[in-house]
Amino acid sequence: MLEPKFDHFTVKSLVAFAMLMSTAFNVQGQPVPSEEENIPFLMTFGNKADTSWGDDDFSQTFFFVVPESYKGMVFIRVFDPDTGGKWDELNGAFDTKMQYSVYGGKEAFSHPDAQGTDPVGNYKSGTLLATKTFGVDPKVDNNWYTFGPFNPTAGEFDPQYGGYMFKVICDGITGDDGNMYRYFMSTSATANIPIEGGNAFSFEYSFRMHDNPKEVSHIYPYVDMECTKIRQGNFDWDNDGVIRVISEVRREQFCTVSGDNVWAQSEFAIIEGEKGKSLDFQFIKKGIKNNNVVINVRNQRGDLLKFYSSPIGGVPKYKYNIGSTKTKAKK
Repeated sequence: MLEPKFDHFTVKSLVAFAMLMSTAFNVQGQPVPSEEENIPFLMTFGNKADTSWGDDDFSQTFFFVVPESYKGMVFIRVFDPDTGGKWDELNGAFDTKMQYSVYGGKEAFSHPDAQGTDPVGNYKSGTLLATKTFGVDPKVDNNWYTFGPFNPTAGEFDPQYGGYMFKVICDGITGDDGNMYRYFMSTSATANIPIEGGNAFSFEYSFRMHDNPKEVSHIYPYVDMECTKIRQGNFDWDNDGVIRVISEVRREQFCTVSGDNVWAQSEFAIIEGEKGKSLDFQFIKKGIKNNNVVINVRNQRGDLLKFYSSPIGGVPKYKYNIGSTKTKAKK
């Protein structure tokens, strides 16, 4: 495992980042996955599953940011948290249990192990605020379960983000079935009402693809002002089409894609006009059904880039007609 490092900002970088965060937090980033991402479900398998089903480590972590100005209660809602029923992926008979845990307090976000890609070390850092384990449960199948209420100050305050950080971990603790689920950070225990200025992000994304090849899924890693090069890694893509990257100044960049039960990596340089903004990773598939994929992106220092549900700076749209960049991946 590459040890993640904290982002190192110059004063100029930090000011630019703060301005972009302020812009991005005017939109609502609490649904995970978001509408802009067009991802049907997050995906986590039980810890006895074969990794060839598309999950490399049977755990997934997300962070929710509550702006300092918000004074109400915070609720973390999970859609279809159980295993079994309408949406989940069956492997024989449903024998899988999922544990959801919400953390706040000191080092919930800032501890290095919390910002890694593997569930090792003290990745469950911070103060445990709530936890629940689900197996087959018709009461929450195709329905919402709510954690909370939480006082915003129960999260870990981070001045860089201007708010409080809550960590939510989904661990597959038994079984070999696949769990498909979604999150929503809400002001209500019974409805999905976004917190104005909130957002959510992850350092590694494990998700289910659409079966329909016409549906393109997206992730939006944020590129800070010090980033000069990125390296993407994707797992178990099953050679199901292409992964393309665009930005306002990059027409298309094709990534090396993985086969069954293996990782693939490729890297490319960041060009002028991409710093301080988000990239658009597009997953354009051929049509393999029930395809799950894992992806992470690192910069030249090995630091993991954050995937924001509400992309910082907005969804990038290519707009250069001259000097466009169209390249293949460097393996």
